[in-house]
Amino acid sequence: MGDLAVGARSGHGPEEQPGRSDDAASPAVTDRVPEDGDAVERAPAGEAGSGSDEAASRQKKPRSFWKELPLLIIIALVLALVIKTFLVQAFSIPSASMENTLQIGDRVLVDKLTPWFGSEPERGEVIVFHDPDGWLEGEPTAEPNAVQQVLSWVGLMPSANEKDLIKRVVGVGGDTIECKGTGPLKVNGKALNEPYVYAGNTPCSADNAGGTFKVKVPDGKVWVMGDHRQDSADSRYHQNDANDGFVPVGNVVGRAIVVAWPPTHWSTLPVPDTFDQSGINAAASAAPGALGLAGAVPLVLWRRRKINQRLTDGNTRVSATGTAG
Repeated sequence: MGDLAVGARSGHGPEEQPGRSDDAASPAVTDRVPEDGDAVERAPAGEAGSGSDEAASRQKKPRSFWKELPLLIIIALVLALVIKTFLVQAFSIPSASMENTLQIGDRVLVDKLTPWFGSEPERGEVIVFHDPDGWLEGEPTAEPNAVQQVLSWVGLMPSANEKDLIKRVVGVGGDTIECKGTGPLKVNGKALNEPYVYAGNTPCSADNAGGTFKVKVPDGKVWVMGDHRQDSADSRYHQNDANDGFVPVGNVVGRAIVVAWPPTHWSTLPVPDTFDQSGINAAASAAPGALGLAGAVPLVLWRRRKINQRLTDGNTRVSATGTAG
């Protein structure tokens, strides 16, 4: 391979200038590249550092915020849509049917996750559900503008779907619900203590339009009533519709779990203690009797078999004795 190539000095001859060394006088040094023999000039240290700093500066320069903003908006919209579809959705309260638990204009957050895992409404829960059969017919509906519709669709605003209702579940499949006169409301024969009912209202309504009733809830459906009993067109007043006033479980959007807005109304929406009282569960109350009967049948059959065997043995001995005598 070629020897190290040294660049020419500023002088005209090969003689060295006094007092100057080769290293100090040489502005640049070149190396010979082994592959092709061409010399590559090395830049002075100061110049090389300056070039690399400029390149690094260009590489590290952040992107403009305005260029990233559209991407951030798209990500936010996608996340909001996923949350609204699978996790939680906001709904606005348009009427007084759930006062004083919920006020007009309140925003509630509805759990949409648990129904994906097969969870069904339980007694005492406040639920949002799609109109079963024209319950909202004739009711005035809001007309959201295009922006409100889009924001509502992705979940950044409360739902603009005015075909949804919100009520409290009073009975589930297998329950017997009864109202006589002004109350109390009974579930499977157990009277409910309902402190959530609107002040001044009676638990039941003494009228001929549906306020007095006794119904058994079919499997796969629920019976709902508003907390403002004398101002709620709920299951009681739709007993002539296609579902006999019941709400199909498939129509349930989810359970309202918290009042999120306004901040002064913030509260959770738990199941009232009255729905936990002993004996209210029809299936549970029937279970001990069924289990007792199931346990008693084998015992009765065993005792009956022993009695028959004794009778047979006794008749054999009597017959034998008679024959011998």
